[in-house]
Amino acid sequence: MSAMTEKRSRRATCADLESVPSNKVAEIIDGTLIVSPRPASPHAVATFALSSDLAEPFGRGRGGPGGWVLLFEPELHLGPDPDVLVPDLAGWRRERMPVIPDTAAFTLAPDWVCEVVSPSTEAVDRADKMPVYAREGVRHAWLVDPLLRTLEVFRLDAGAWRLVSVSREGARVRVEPFEVVELDLAVWWAR
Repeated sequence: MSAMTEKRSRRATCADLESVPSNKVAEIIDGTLIVSPRPASPHAVATFALSSDLAEPFGRGRGGPGGWVLLFEPELHLGPDPDVLVPDLAGWRRERMPVIPDTAAFTLAPDWVCEVVSPSTEAVDRADKMPVYAREGVRHAWLVDPLLRTLEVFRLDAGAWRLVSVSREGARVRVEPFEVVELDLAVWWAR
C-alpha cells in the first residue's frame, strides 16, 4: 500500500490529522494531507536497531559522547504555516534542546533526521520531506532502505542536500553526525 495524498480545495489542518485512524501515519506537507500505512516488519526492525545503536552512546551518554536528544517518530510542526512531519527518528544537539519540552509537537527543527524508507513512503520522504528539512536548516539527514539494505547520509550545504556517503549490506561505518561510534549495518537488517 502506498502513501495517499488527499487533494483538497482547502489547506489541511490539525483537525484533519486527528481524523486519521491510529493505524496510519498522517502528515501535512505544503498544505496537503498525506496518509501512510504503519511500517512493515523490515522497517520496524531497522528503525529499532538503529535507534538502539544511537541511544546508548549519544542519547544517554553511556559508552559514548552523549550530547543529543533522540526521539522516535516525533511530530514536527515546521514553518510559519506549519508543515507537519513525522520522521522515523530525529535528534537535537543538547545545546539547542537542553530540556525536552512537555509537548505533543516540536517547533524547533532537529539537527538530524532519519527516514526509514519503504516502497509506500520513499517518494514522499525524498521529494516532499527532504526539501522541508532543508528549508528548516536540518543539518544532517539519513535515508535507510531496509529492503535494499542501504544507508544514505546527507549534509545540508548552502541550503541544498549533498550526498556524503552510501553504505550497504554489512558495512561497518562511521558516519556524520555520529562518526565517533562505529555502526554495524548488518544488525539493522537482521530478522
